[in-house]
Amino acid sequence: MRKTTAVLVGCGGISNAWLNSETVKKKVDVVGLVDLNPAAAEAKKEKHGLIKAVTGSDLDAILRQAKPDVVFDCTVPEAHCPTTLTALKHGCHVFGEKPMSDTMPNARRMAAAAQKAGKTYAVMQNRRYLKGIRALRRFLDSGALGKLVAVHSDFFIGAHFGGFRDVMEHVLLLDMAIHSFDQARFIIGADAERVYSHEWTPRHSWYKHGPSAAAIFEMTDGVVYTYQGSWCAEGCPTTWECSWRLIGERGTILWQGGDDFRCELVDGDKGFTRPIKQKTIPIICPKALAGGHNSAIACFLDAIRKGTAPETVCTDNIKSLAMVHSAVKSAETGKRVTITL
Repeated sequence: MRKTTAVLVGCGGISNAWLNSETVKKKVDVVGLVDLNPAAAEAKKEKHGLIKAVTGSDLDAILRQAKPDVVFDCTVPEAHCPTTLTALKHGCHVFGEKPMSDTMPNARRMAAAAQKAGKTYAVMQNRRYLKGIRALRRFLDSGALGKLVAVHSDFFIGAHFGGFRDVMEHVLLLDMAIHSFDQARFIIGADAERVYSHEWTPRHSWYKHGPSAAAIFEMTDGVVYTYQGSWCAEGCPTTWECSWRLIGERGTILWQGGDDFRCELVDGDKGFTRPIKQKTIPIICPKALAGGHNSAIACFLDAIRKGTAPETVCTDNIKSLAMVHSAVKSAETGKRVTITL
């Protein structure tokens, strides 16, 4: 089978997760590398041995020269819209890093442009492609917990990135919470309808704006989802996948984001607190869905070959992005916000 040809745009640190992917190494010919700093593109070419790749800072020119099937967008959020629109103009499918866009109007433009071009545009949500979350979703589908009524996630890490995040507005909600919000949609199997949120900058923060936040979402089917997190919380970190509490009609699941679960189900109808029994959640997940970036890229390539929609296609992922921007709006206004696409 002919390899898919691709141009990767944005040669910063996250691009290594794409270029180191076994799927990319085996199934993709990287024919171009683009970065505002041409030296960064050249360095990435040398580091990964991409001898066929042309490099430069002008995406339009590189696409005319390389004529790839796909553009991998690893740029900063505010560059996602122009990068995607340019790629679609050249007849390329696009798979881009999260978040989908820096604003909802730009996200709508991108989704409309993909539809008009007849091409697939999807967003990297690598935390959907982990063994634990797939096993959790499978267990919830079994009905053992009953219907979910509330889901809570905590995210606390002292992350010293340096660079653009240090001065970015709404840094936690815009750059990180998209992962948790998308995870919540996947876990619950529901979309957000309303949100009330608050964000702040602790006195010791090394970020300029908004590294700490809390949000309450009202989801479809009556489920409440809460998020609280911080990127300047030193010590006792959660995992990057969050610490979760899922409350159902018949019990509760605790999940720390890895492969270990604690599940307790009601086992009787007597007593001030009802007796409970421990329940094992089987860690069952196809290998193809358990590889983070690698699995996400593989599923995307498979979808464009078959002409089907990948799981994180833009028309679905925009619902996760809407949670982010609605949470930002609520934090700015101090008001409960109705979430619209």
